[in-house]
Amino acid sequence: AALTEMLQDSVSFVLVDYKGISVEDDTKLRKELREAGVHYVVEKNSMLRFAFKNMGIDAFDEVLHGTTAVALSKDDQTAPARVLGKFAEDHEDFFNLKAGYVEGVAYDAAGVEKLSKIPSKETLLAQLVGSLQGPIQKQLWTASPKILLHKYRRDFRSANHLIYC
Repeated sequence: AALTEMLQDSVSFVLVDYKGISVEDDTKLRKELREAGVHYVVEKNSMLRFAFKNMGIDAFDEVLHGTTAVALSKDDQTAPARVLGKFAEDHEDFFNLKAGYVEGVAYDAAGVEKLSKIPSKETLLAQLVGSLQGPIQKQLWTASPKILLHKYRRDFRSANHLIYC
């Protein structure tokens, strides 16, 4: 019941095969996941099967074998895939993506790999703001010399006026 609730309360989760991971690598991975706000647990396949059945999900039966861990996020749709995807890329010999789930949609390993390439929401928002700032800054830089020249002329005229009065 607790596992079912944990899965239901998340906006996304990713299943991985971690067989052969060293304690050192596991510690590093868990730290990265915590920093990204992702909860990571090793779970028995039978418990995951039961939880998925309670949720009405049957898309993961094929991948629930061997060693399985699940990474969940309550607020970031791509965080589990992003962190685990990068880790799997760097450790192909013993760490593999199995499947994932984002807001009601199940993904196979290839789909999770594609999700892992999507930047975080904060990064996307920063890119959007940056792309909007570009044209505004260009307009300001284009207008700035005209404004400065106008101000200079006005100041110069005032100075001339004082000299010749």
